[in-house]
Amino acid sequence: MSSSFPPDPTEAPPGDPGGEAPGIPDPPAVAKDIFDDRLPIALRYADLLADTGVSHGLIGPREVPRLWSRHLLNCAVVGEAMPVSGARVVDVGSGAGLPGIPLAIARPDLQIHLVEPMLRRTEWLSAVVAELGLDTVTVHRGRAQEYAARLPSRYVTSRAVARLPKLLGWCAPLLAPGGEIVAMKGSSAAEELAEAGPLLRRLRLGSGSVVAVGRTLAEPTTLVVVPRRS
Repeated sequence: MSSSFPPDPTEAPPGDPGGEAPGIPDPPAVAKDIFDDRLPIALRYADLLADTGVSHGLIGPREVPRLWSRHLLNCAVVGEAMPVSGARVVDVGSGAGLPGIPLAIARPDLQIHLVEPMLRRTEWLSAVVAELGLDTVTVHRGRAQEYAARLPSRYVTSRAVARLPKLLGWCAPLLAPGGEIVAMKGSSAAEELAEAGPLLRRLRLGSGSVVAVGRTLAEPTTLVVVPRRS
């Protein structure tokens, strides 16, 4: 393991019995279609998630057997909702780099900014970005609100950070004119979008829509896409 990684925390992640994480499964055939010649980078990222990602408490050991289906692939396909090449993308509350790092591997044309408030996580993210050679990725420590004036972006994304009404308040200030929030959501997507209706109007955002991407996957990824009015 690269010596650039920060030391492990002294406490095991919640629910971690202290044993070794299960092995990583081989990537499904569709991974080659999604990552193309950058699949070796995605493989190395999966290794890091299963190793120091677990020991640093960024993902649980039970997630390792489903790294590809639940994490890498469904995050990488978020790029289908980001057609503008060369665009700046902010990943709010990036955590283990999801969705930002898989997106950066699959879409090296995008400029990805990982925003994460916790020092231990940003140290891990910086080490991973350096090891993977992702020169289109920048790690920032802080809360989304602190970067509103510094990182106006075409796309703002997030995964498992908060329900949509709260998330909009953090993400909307980061949008450049004509930008879009591309939030990863599951079965609650339509419910959260309806719940956010009054706030969408107050923030002068569009009505938003629920979009499915990654139709070649066993479980397509559900997004809520909210445009900012120019």
